[in-house]
Amino acid sequence: MSDAAIDLAYELLTLSLVAWRVAGSVERTSDGIVIGGKRDIRIEPWPQDSLFRWMVTIDGRKRGAISLLAVLRQVRETLDPEHAASRVRIAIAPLVP
Repeated sequence: MSDAAIDLAYELLTLSLVAWRVAGSVERTSDGIVIGGKRDIRIEPWPQDSLFRWMVTIDGRKRGAISLLAVLRQVRETLDPEHAASRVRIAIAPLVP
Protein backbone atom coordinates (compact mmCIF):
# COMPACT_ATOMS: atom_id res chain seq x y z
CA MET A 1 0.00 0.00 0.00
CA SER A 2 1.31 3.44 -0.83
CA ASP A 3 2.39 6.06 1.66
CA ALA A 4 -0.28 8.35 0.19
CA ALA A 5 -3.02 5.91 1.24
CA ILE A 6 -1.63 5.76 4.78
CA ASP A 7 -1.39 9.56 4.89
CA LEU A 8 -5.04 9.84 3.81
CA ALA A 9 -6.09 7.31 6.45
CA TYR A 10 -4.13 9.32 9.03
CA GLU A 11 -5.97 12.53 8.06
CA LEU A 12 -9.34 10.75 8.07
CA LEU A 13 -8.75 9.30 11.53
CA THR A 14 -7.54 12.64 12.90
CA LEU A 15 -10.64 14.45 11.63
CA SER A 16 -12.91 11.60 12.75
CA LEU A 17 -11.76 11.90 16.38
CA VAL A 18 -12.57 15.61 16.25
CA ALA A 19 -15.99 15.01 14.65
CA TRP A 20 -16.82 12.28 17.18
CA ARG A 21 -15.66 14.53 20.06
CA VAL A 22 -13.49 11.71 21.36
CA ALA A 23 -10.24 12.35 23.20
CA GLY A 24 -7.12 10.85 21.69
CA SER A 25 -4.17 11.57 19.47
CA VAL A 26 -3.30 10.16 16.07
CA GLU A 27 0.33 9.63 15.08
CA ARG A 28 1.81 8.50 11.77
CA THR A 29 4.58 5.92 12.22
CA SER A 30 6.91 4.25 9.75
CA ASP A 31 4.67 1.18 9.53
CA GLY A 32 1.18 2.61 10.03
CA ILE A 33 -0.88 4.70 12.42
CA VAL A 34 -1.08 4.75 16.22
CA ILE A 35 -4.03 6.20 18.12
CA GLY A 36 -3.18 7.17 21.67
CA GLY A 37 -5.57 7.65 24.52
CA LYS A 38 -7.32 5.24 26.86
CA ARG A 39 -6.60 2.26 24.60
CA ASP A 40 -3.64 1.09 22.53
CA ILE A 41 -4.79 1.14 18.90
CA ARG A 42 -2.52 0.43 15.92
CA ILE A 43 -3.56 0.43 12.28
CA GLU A 44 -1.29 -1.10 9.65
CA PRO A 45 -1.71 -1.67 5.94
CA TRP A 46 -1.89 -5.34 5.02
CA PRO A 47 -0.27 -7.04 2.00
CA GLN A 48 -1.94 -6.73 -1.40
CA ASP A 49 -2.70 -10.46 -1.68
CA SER A 50 -4.69 -10.52 1.56
CA LEU A 51 -8.48 -10.34 1.85
CA PHE A 52 -8.01 -7.52 4.35
CA ARG A 53 -6.57 -4.14 3.42
CA TRP A 54 -5.89 -3.07 7.00
CA MET A 55 -5.00 -4.76 10.28
CA VAL A 56 -6.36 -3.10 13.41
CA THR A 57 -4.70 -4.05 16.70
CA ILE A 58 -6.56 -3.03 19.84
CA ASP A 59 -4.82 -3.77 23.15
CA GLY A 60 -2.86 -6.56 21.46
CA ARG A 61 -5.86 -8.20 19.75
CA LYS A 62 -5.63 -8.16 15.94
CA ARG A 63 -8.64 -7.91 13.63
CA GLY A 64 -8.70 -7.48 9.89
CA ALA A 65 -10.57 -4.69 8.15
CA ILE A 66 -11.54 -4.84 4.48
CA SER A 67 -11.92 -1.06 4.12
CA LEU A 68 -11.32 2.25 5.85
CA LEU A 69 -14.99 2.23 6.80
CA ALA A 70 -14.38 -0.98 8.75
CA VAL A 71 -11.33 0.63 10.39
CA LEU A 72 -13.42 3.63 11.44
CA ARG A 73 -16.13 1.37 12.83
CA GLN A 74 -13.63 -0.57 14.97
CA VAL A 75 -11.94 2.59 16.23
CA ARG A 76 -15.25 4.26 17.08
CA GLU A 77 -16.57 1.19 18.90
CA THR A 78 -13.37 1.10 20.95
CA LEU A 79 -13.07 4.77 21.82
CA ASP A 80 -16.79 5.54 22.18
CA PRO A 81 -18.51 2.34 23.41
CA GLU A 82 -21.75 4.17 24.21
CA HIS A 83 -22.19 5.32 20.61
CA ALA A 84 -25.27 3.74 19.05
CA ALA A 85 -23.97 2.36 15.77
CA SER A 86 -26.33 2.26 12.83
CA ARG A 87 -26.11 0.67 9.42
CA VAL A 88 -26.88 2.43 6.17
CA ARG A 89 -28.27 0.54 3.22
CA ILE A 90 -28.01 1.93 -0.26
CA ALA A 91 -30.42 0.59 -2.83
CA ILE A 92 -31.57 1.50 -6.31
CA ALA A 93 -35.10 2.82 -6.08
CA PRO A 94 -37.19 5.56 -7.65
CA LEU A 95 -37.09 8.98 -5.99
CA VAL A 96 -39.98 9.69 -3.68
CA PRO A 97 -41.55 13.17 -4.15
